Formats: sequence, C-alpha cells, structure tokens
Amino acid sequence: MDAALGAPEKMAERADDLTPMMAQYFELTREYDDSLVLFQVGDFYEAFCGAAERVARLCEITLTKREDSTGEYPMAGIPIDNAESYVETLLDAGYRVAIADQVEDPDEVSGVVERAVTRIITPGTLTEDELLGGAANNYVAALARENDRYGLAMVDVSTGDAYATGSDSLATIEDELGRFDPSEAIVGPDAPTDPFECMVTPYDERAFTAERARERVGRYFGPPERLLASAAEVRACGALLAYAEYTRGGTGVGEDGQLAYLNHLTRYDPREYMVLDSVALESLEVFGRRSVRSSEGLTLAEAVDETACAMGRRELTDWLRRPLIERDRIEARHEAVAELVGAVRTRERLHERLREVYDLERLISRVSRGRANARDLNSLGSTLAVVPDIRAAIEDSDSRKLRALHDRLDDLPEVRSLLSEAIADDPPPELTEGGVIASGYDETLDELRETERSGKAWVERLEARERDRTGIDSLKVGHNSVHGYYIEVTDANLDRVPEDYQRRQTLKNSERYYTPELKEREDEIVRAEQRADDREYELFVEVRETVAAESERVQRLADALAQLDVLVSFATVAAEFDYARPEIVSEGIDIEAGRHPVVERTEDAFVPNGASLDRDDRVMIVTGPNMSGKSTYMRQIALTALLAQAGSFVPAERARLRLVDRIFTRVGASDDIAGGRSTFMIEMTELAEILEHATEDSLVLLDEVGRGTSTTDGLAIARAVTEFIHDEVGATTLFATHHHELTDVAEQLPAVRNRHFETSREDGEVVFEHEVAPGAAEASYGVEVAGVAGVPRPVVERAAELLEDSETVPLADEGGVPARTNGSGDAERGHEHSDSMAATETDAIRERLREVSIAETTPLEALRLLAELQSKLEAE
Repeated sequence: MDAALGAPEKMAERADDLTPMMAQYFELTREYDDSLVLFQVGDFYEAFCGAAERVARLCEITLTKREDSTGEYPMAGIPIDNAESYVETLLDAGYRVAIADQVEDPDEVSGVVERAVTRIITPGTLTEDELLGGAANNYVAALARENDRYGLAMVDVSTGDAYATGSDSLATIEDELGRFDPSEAIVGPDAPTDPFECMVTPYDERAFTAERARERVGRYFGPPERLLASAAEVRACGALLAYAEYTRGGTGVGEDGQLAYLNHLTRYDPREYMVLDSVALESLEVFGRRSVRSSEGLTLAEAVDETACAMGRRELTDWLRRPLIERDRIEARHEAVAELVGAVRTRERLHERLREVYDLERLISRVSRGRANARDLNSLGSTLAVVPDIRAAIEDSDSRKLRALHDRLDDLPEVRSLLSEAIADDPPPELTEGGVIASGYDETLDELRETERSGKAWVERLEARERDRTGIDSLKVGHNSVHGYYIEVTDANLDRVPEDYQRRQTLKNSERYYTPELKEREDEIVRAEQRADDREYELFVEVRETVAAESERVQRLADALAQLDVLVSFATVAAEFDYARPEIVSEGIDIEAGRHPVVERTEDAFVPNGASLDRDDRVMIVTGPNMSGKSTYMRQIALTALLAQAGSFVPAERARLRLVDRIFTRVGASDDIAGGRSTFMIEMTELAEILEHATEDSLVLLDEVGRGTSTTDGLAIARAVTEFIHDEVGATTLFATHHHELTDVAEQLPAVRNRHFETSREDGEVVFEHEVAPGAAEASYGVEVAGVAGVPRPVVERAAELLEDSETVPLADEGGVPARTNGSGDAERGHEHSDSMAATETDAIRERLREVSIAETTPLEALRLLAELQSKLEAE
C-alpha cells in the first residue's frame, strides 16, 4: 500500500497528541499496512488523510475535513448499509480492504469505542453475495515449492471447497491454474509468481514453513501424510488456511482462529482428469466467448446448463473443467443420465424440487462464520424440507450413481425440526430487533413478549379511558423513541388537565404529559422488550451454533444435491436436443452425424458430419475454403469428447469414443505486443507446448499452423509438424489448413487421411455445402469468399486475375521442396531461394545456425529457434 495512505507527516510527529479515536485508527493502519482500512464511525466507514483522498477519488464521494487537537485533515466516509458497491470499486482498483468494525456497544462504553478488523476483503476471499456476483466459485490459491516439487492449494472461502495437488512440472501447475482460474494467490518464498494471471498478494513467509503448515493442516483435516502427497502440498495448504483465517479477522471462528466450515479437503492427481489448459478452454469457448466484438451467443457451459440451483451450476462448471478419464466413473454418470432421460416424470419432478433448493454451501459458510441471519436459517430449513421428496423420487433407481446419491441425501431431521420450531416464519433481516424466534419455542421469551404485549395493549386502551375521564375529545396517547409514552393535550384544553398529569414536553400548540401509572407501564414494557430482544438474540445464536456443528453433514448433502442437479441437467439437454449416449471404447473416435452443441442452436440448418479416426487413421488433414466449417467441425469433435468424459450425452446420432487424456488447441490468431511477442511467435510457442506434452492418448486440433510467416516457411513448418506428430507423438490430430500442398503428406504417411468440405459454384457464386467428404479440396475459393465478405469488386476482380496467372507456376520442385514466387509469378527453386537467403542473412544469423547441433536439438528447441530467426529476419 502506498505511503499516501499513512498518517500525514505532521500527525506522525505528534503521535502522542492524537485523539484516542485517531490513535486507534492509525494503530490499525500500521497493523494492516497492506490494506486500506475502513474505520466504523457510527453509520459510516471512514478513511482519513491520504486514504480519504484515495477513497473519495475512486468512489466519487465528497472529501470532507475533520479537525481535532492535532489539526485539520481530510476524511471520506461510505454508508455501512451500502458499503459493498464502494468496496467493489476499491477492489477493482487493486486494493485490499480491511473492515474495522465497532466491537463494543457505544451506549455501554464511556470514552472511545473499541474497534477491530473483523475481515479483510480481497479478490480471492470474498464471501459477500453482493460482491461475488453469481454462483460461480471464487478461488484463492497458494503455491509452494519443496526441492523440485510444487504444491498447489485452492480454497473457495465462500463455500468451503478446498483442493490440493502437486507436480514436478511447473507446466502442470499452470494447467491447473488455467482450470480453476483463481482470483488471487499467495506464493511461498521459493515458488515462482509467473504462472499466475491474477493478483499475487504478499503474505507472511512464516506461514509456509513446514512446522506451522503441518500443525494447521492437522487441525483442519487430520494428519497431513494421510491426505497430501508431498511436503510442498502441505506447505501450500497450511499457508492458505492461515491466509483464510487472516482475512476473516477473527470473526465467527473458534478460539484458535479455525474456520469450522473448512472441514474437507479434496486432494487430487491432475492425471485423474482430462487436461484442459487455458488455451483449450478459450479456444473451445467452454466458459467464455472468444469474440472481442460481441458477447452474444452461448458458451458450451451455457448450452448444457439446465441446472436448477446455484450449487448445481458450480458442479457443472467443475465437471466441464475436469472431465474424467476413468472409464467406470464416466459410465456410471452415463448410466444415470440414461435412466433420467427415460424417466420423464421423475426428471421433471426432480428439476422442480431442485429449484426450491437454496445455496447450502454458502449458507452453511455464513452460519459457521457467525454471519447468518434468521432468513438464512429459514432458507436452510426450507431446503432440508424438500430433501425427503427428492430422495423419494430416486428411491427405486437402477443406476449405481443415482442409488449412491439417494443414500447421501441426508435431510438432517433434527436440524430441520429445530429450525422449524425455533425460527419465525418471516423474520426481519436484523437480529437485534426481535421477531426472529418463533412463538412457543422458549417459555421465558414468550412470557416477556406477553408482558410487552399486555403493556402495549393497556396503553392502547388508555387513550379512550383518559378521554372519558377528562372530557377532552382531542386527547391522544403516543410514543416516540426519545421521550417514550406520552399523553398529548392541545393548548385550548389545558384548563382540563388533571392534577396527576406531569409535564413531559412542550410543543408549539400542545403539551405532552405522563402519569405515574403510564410511567410504570412504560418501564415495564421497555424492560420486557429489552430483555426479550436480548433473550431472542441469545436463543438465535444458540440455534445457529447448533446448526454450525452439523456443517459437515450439510456440505455432504450439498454435494449430493449438486451432483444430482447436474445429472438432471444433462438428461434434460439430451432429451430436448436429441443427444446420444456415447460408448466408451479402447480405440478410435467414431462419430455418426455429429453436431456442434453451440452452433446448432444458432443456425437454422446445421449440417451434421461424422468423423472416424483410429490408430491407422489418426491424423486428418482438413481442407476447404474459409466459412466452409473446418474450425466448427474440429471443435465439435473435441467438444464431443469433452462432454462424453464429463458424463454427458453428446450431440450425435451415435458416438464410439476412446478416452482422451488431454485436448490441445492451436486455433486462431493473437499477439502480445506489450510482451514483445508477435502473432507468429505466440503460434510457435503454443505449437511447441503441444509437441512437447502431447501423447498418443491426446486429441490435437491445429488450425492454419504456419500462417503467420511466408507461404514457403509456413508450409515447411506445417509439414514438419505433421510428420513429427505422425511419427513421434501418435496423437489423434485434426489439422485444418489452406496449404493444399500439405495434402500430399497423405500419400507418404500411412496414418494420414485427407478430408475436405464440399463447395460448389452456382451462377458464379460460391456455395458452401458444409459437408465433409474424403480427399482434398480442389481450391481454397479465397477470392470468392472475399467477394462474399464485401471486398470491393475491383479488388476481387484483380485478385482473380493474379490467381489465374499464378496457377501456371508450380508451387514446389520435383523433390517436394516448397518454392517461392516472385512478383511476376515466376517460380524460384529451392536452391535459388537458398542463394537469395545467403545473400541477405546477417553474420549473426549464420553464426547462430552454425552453433546448432541438429542431432541434439529437440522439436521444441527447433521451433523456438525457428521463431527466433524469423523475428530477426522480420526486424531487418
């Protein structure tokens, strides 16, 4: 936090002269010097001095001044009732916000009210619904390193979801970060910060020490060695738990600071799931649209989301983020979806009942942190009330998955009964104003409320009695919070005021009185009301703590409901959009009439296409003009594999699919100008990652590889990549290209097959059939597509002339070496090109090439060298 947020120099010099309140404020700013402290003063959170100037500017509020014995200084305040919107602005500006609440009742304290930081709000530790902005998980991550091993931990503080994993490879850690997309991270002293695209927050390195981490993990989850696989994982997990405690500021935690609702940790091996890195997730539009011009259209997650509750939406995201690779678990999900597809009434009944389910994970989080109100407990109780019906709906299920979920649907009858008896039907949001505990739950409370009610009823009858007694028809009995109960008489009737009336207040045209009897009743009412409010709050806290003690059972129930919701969603989508149950096989991908799950929703007439790839036909070269459907076709195959392994049915008439360990994509163009990387450099970097990490069980999508450089260089790279994947990697690969010369590879490599998209001409116009056929495309139709896109006719006609001239010139020599063409369309053979290059190369480039040992150069190193030399040539 910058120095502008501290005390002004003149105030720092006179620290001994600070008022008690300001001394308290500056003590908190020193203790929480990494955060912007918002300090409660009455109904506002105030910031002072430099912090006030920053808050006023960012939040667009008035900057005022405060004056005390130390002088005059700026202050800015935000209303507590609407603090979330201002806090969000500060978070967006990159600040962490420490909330310092009054922890004493001002009416019971003489002198300055004690304040303490009750929570630190950071991007990764949000728990407020208004700041979370939806059902999606919000993770904070921790990364630790022990020797050559990395440990990664992630926690959603709002739900209690906690994960841990580890790897010897930093690239694997980066993949996991791409999956979970944390909002914030803390990093151990020996760990890198490069993998994170989120805010990296400095945190006490001592929390990462082995001893402290082991102790903290043990308190939460038991002996670390039973859960975690390495010292690095223990250090990451322990530090993250410490950070979660730190941001909670001690509110709602046990005496030892422990957050009771963080009671289960999922340790997983990344190899248990299909790997989807951030590039693949973006390219396949799983969770976000790639278009920068428009946010219209569906993502994959939206296309298959028919979930009924917030927990189901989070679970669906998790299943799509981490598709399974264990056949038995996948088929168990398919079996459940199949049963629900066939049981229409059961599926619809479940969906309707699941719509009544509140977000149990976040509710029990608030309950455990002591921040839940009576309405939260009512929501929890109403959710428990629908569980028996949900359980009954799947009681006779045949599928293993549904039977297992049935057994886990614990409706916590004792908790449900307690909430039904204890909490009022329509309680107020505030806990200290009464009305939260149901009548009949507590005899003492009922007696106090009856005393309060009878006293108020006596007061209501008093007005009629006093009118009769005094003869003053305009006499009124009233009440206000300052003066209490009174009898009001207008000035015109003062001569009829009885002697036992005692003056309480003088108004402009009337006087207010009380009688000894009214005062006695008032005291009785106030005492009963205060005692009743106190008793209600005490009872509510007891109920809340009783519910909090069952947080593990509530979370297990939440998990079961979430999984059931996703299965019902998958079944609903399958039934509505005619998805087929995929068959998991040991070899190959065989899809009949496959469709893109998103594109088919946006086009009036989507043309289905099949795909057949096996060990002998594992590389498919796809050609055809732009707009013919090459990219859509490749993506729909990848999405079919992803959906199948997530447990969903797939958009096809029939699908037989082998299990895929990872989906790689090299699709689309982008650059990183600020980072000094061109489109071609990024393309080569992504390609290098694919060639280094793909296996024979991977699915690889390549779209226009080599397009970012010259035609000859691009074709050479495309061919070399194809040969390497075919000979060395063995991955199932779809390669869309405009390098038609690449289709010749199919004649030389046995597992390469050509496929193209049918295109025809009608009345001089190009017509896209959108159908895949064997063989290579006859042409790219690039000029025609330019015309369809609206390129001016003179440009299109001139391009057609140039194309006709160029078609008389060979594109490669007899040996298959790509040739260049000069401006006149004459071919320059490979050896002429080499001579031309030698004439223009710099000495540095020649020397760099001489240093390279071809025999010892890996494909990844070769591609990086190629990109390096390409950049140097472009710079000349």
